[in-house]
Amino acid sequence: MTSLAATPETDSPRARLILRFGRIGLALAAGAAAALAHPPFGVLPGLLGYALLMFLSERSTSVRGGFWMGWLAGFAYFFISCWWVAEAFLVNPAQAWMAPFAASALPAGLGLFWGTATALYRRFLPSGMKRVLFFAALFCLLEWLRGHVLTGFPWNPAGASWKAGSAASQFASIAGVYGLGFVTVAASAAFGPLLGEGARKARIVTAALGALALAVLVISGAMRLSSARLELTPTLVRIVQADVPQASKWTPEAYQGIVDRYVNLTARPGAATPDLIIWPEGALPATANEVFAQGSPDAAAIARAVQPGQSLIIGLGRGVADPSVPEGGRYFNSLFVLTDEGGDGLRIATVYDKYRLVPFGEFLPAGGLMGALGVRALTHMPLDFSPGPRPAPVDIPGAPRAQPLICYESLYPGFTPGSTGRPGWIVNISNDAWFGRTSGPLQHLNLASYRAIETGLPVVRATPTGTSAMIDPWGRVVDGQRLDAGESGVIDARLPQPTGVTLYGRIGDLLFWLAVVAGLLVAAPWRRVIRSKTVVP
Repeated sequence: MTSLAATPETDSPRARLILRFGRIGLALAAGAAAALAHPPFGVLPGLLGYALLMFLSERSTSVRGGFWMGWLAGFAYFFISCWWVAEAFLVNPAQAWMAPFAASALPAGLGLFWGTATALYRRFLPSGMKRVLFFAALFCLLEWLRGHVLTGFPWNPAGASWKAGSAASQFASIAGVYGLGFVTVAASAAFGPLLGEGARKARIVTAALGALALAVLVISGAMRLSSARLELTPTLVRIVQADVPQASKWTPEAYQGIVDRYVNLTARPGAATPDLIIWPEGALPATANEVFAQGSPDAAAIARAVQPGQSLIIGLGRGVADPSVPEGGRYFNSLFVLTDEGGDGLRIATVYDKYRLVPFGEFLPAGGLMGALGVRALTHMPLDFSPGPRPAPVDIPGAPRAQPLICYESLYPGFTPGSTGRPGWIVNISNDAWFGRTSGPLQHLNLASYRAIETGLPVVRATPTGTSAMIDPWGRVVDGQRLDAGESGVIDARLPQPTGVTLYGRIGDLLFWLAVVAGLLVAAPWRRVIRSKTVVP
């Protein structure tokens, strides 16, 4: 393959301008196509955006040019994937002016990871068709870093392009979502050489191998699903979705109505009495300190709705006195397990404090500096949440041992023990009401469902406005056990049995790292590659 050197046809200012804007447009198209492969869009041919991105990186005349191709593609990808963050700023009219800045700043920052990957690829470009593996290794390494640097933001990794529960998604039970991403990017990028020059036979063989890899993903996953047998435990769970929009939560007039909605849905008669009732994160616009205060009418109303022997999971913020901090206390985003043992009121059986907090949503990074610059005042965050300990399973009366994950935590692989200490299920409470009827809550459902595939555990998901669902251990929403945006009601469902321990549950990301290392080694001999200014295959 040759680089785009100057020719009489491309050396005029007009031709150079057309060529430059053509490259920009193609880079943006590559990122947009890859983003549209993700649910809820599901345009899977968009995976060829990775092939186009690899081709554009190779045709860049410099490492800097390679970086800009990746950054532009990344900007388009994350703009489409994450535009819904702007919706949260529209909830409070005083913050609405920040919405366009949030929608553009986030993809601009995340695009740096893609730009770094393509710049490194352009710098150390190996010869021959093996460069496909090298591209996939670099790209997926930077994707892993995106999910971990500064607590990470693992939204829509490449592996999650496949709808959770689909045949191809089942490979996550072997190599996790990052391992699935490596196969997805490598197989898709294998079509890139068809756009270039070189031995025709080698280019066709490379594309054929990519097609074969995609076919193996689908066929092997279909075989796994064909043997899947959904078995249910005796535990009956009620998921409560009260359909409370975020913008209407914070007026005194609305408060009592919200309490009544949750209480009435909790007490609604059903075919059988639930063992466990689940309310979402931020169910009530009040702190646990207020709801559970001595003599609180809210606590009394909740207790009347919960029958003896039942347990209730509810997400609320809570404050804890702590003289060691300047503010005099700490604030946690917490999950409470309450149980009615037949006495007076409810007893708090378990408290889980959220570990992985949302930057700029639940805490302000470099808070002292940001406060001095006036950012805290702009974000209307007078006090940060404090993180709890690393997630660990908890005991729940009347139900199997569970792994709690609050909202954003469900994006992260590895928080749930997959073998030793493995719980019986995952409970994910979330407040997706911040993002309305956008693609964000639907993608959040897809991402959380990958934790089921990786661990072989069912996931029970509760949100205020959708999407709430019972998810089986293969990442599929159980038929009829889903409430979407704008729906109010309950889901009464038996908790599914886990599958056997998955390979990913035993070894974690080991296969992913082996693939990345192998992909990087195809650039050997490293001394020759590093010394060369440009490697032209």
